[in-house]
Parts: sequence; structure tokens; C-alpha cells
Amino acid sequence: MSEGTKPKNADNTGDEPESRMERFRRQMREAQIRQHVVRGLAYGVGSGAVSLLVVWVQTRY
Repeated sequence: MSEGTKPKNADNTGDEPESRMERFRRQMREAQIRQHVVRGLAYGVGSGAVSLLVVWVQTRY
């Protein structure tokens, strides 16, 4: 093995295709991440809307 090269067995792209169970687990992880991001965005937007509403009410009264 020379400097700066990987041995042939060091790559992480296996020759075998992804199994159904592995694909299902990966899809579930991706769905959970998307759901977490969407919830975070919704919380941020809702919080901003409430803050705007409070500022608007304070300026009116």
C-alpha cells in the first residue's frame, strides 16, 4: 500500500444491494429528521407570529 491510497476493502460502498429492512430503516430515519425540521420551523414561525401580535397590541393600547 502506498501513501495516500486506500486498500481495496476500505471503501464503504458494498457490492450487495441495500436490503428491504435497511432501506426501511433509512427511510424512517430520514422521515424523522424531516418531521423534526418541520416542527422546528412551525414553532419558529408561530413564535414569531405571537411576538408580532404582542407588539401590535402594545402599540394600539
